[in-house]
Amino acid sequence: MSTRQRILNHLKKTRSASAREIARALNLSAPNVRHHLGVLSADGRVEAAAFAKRDQRGRPEKSYSLSQAALGDNLSALTEALLAEAGSKVDWEAVAKRILGAAEPSNLPIAARLRLLVDKLNEKHYQARWEAGADGPRVIFGRCPYAAVIERHPELCQMDVVLLTEFLGREVRQLGKIEKAQGVCVFGMR
Repeated sequence: MSTRQRILNHLKKTRSASAREIARALNLSAPNVRHHLGVLSADGRVEAAAFAKRDQRGRPEKSYSLSQAALGDNLSALTEALLAEAGSKVDWEAVAKRILGAAEPSNLPIAARLRLLVDKLNEKHYQARWEAGADGPRVIFGRCPYAAVIERHPELCQMDVVLLTEFLGREVRQLGKIEKAQGVCVFGMR
């Protein structure tokens, strides 16, 4: 088992600990543990909070715990259950509007709408961008935020088409999909 995995396992058991406490528990050097905690913090798997040492001088010691991302959640199971129950009764246009949180900005030029759209999508973890093309602008998703359930619910791709169409005020069609080994989802405007 790697040192980082041992540190993560220790934090699962203890909920939080300082680098010194982790080093002592795992029989490692404190500088080595601090190095690995720095990498784990940068990866988003560990969070650090400062606390004052009792009856000691010097800098506050950091206490580390698993991040919310590392702890996980049950959202994919909930989403799966809700989609399975709702079936074809889902109003994807209403869902798309709720996800973006605003109506289409029809008073803006298309380039400004695309920039605003990309910003809103990236707030929702799509890793989106847009690019000009011979057939018109294309919106590209570098990540599917629904990857945990998309295979069983491809209707979520259709929701993305509705979302883009509503926001841009132009008909959009999907040209490529992440899960088809293309690495990105590509949407073009007609």
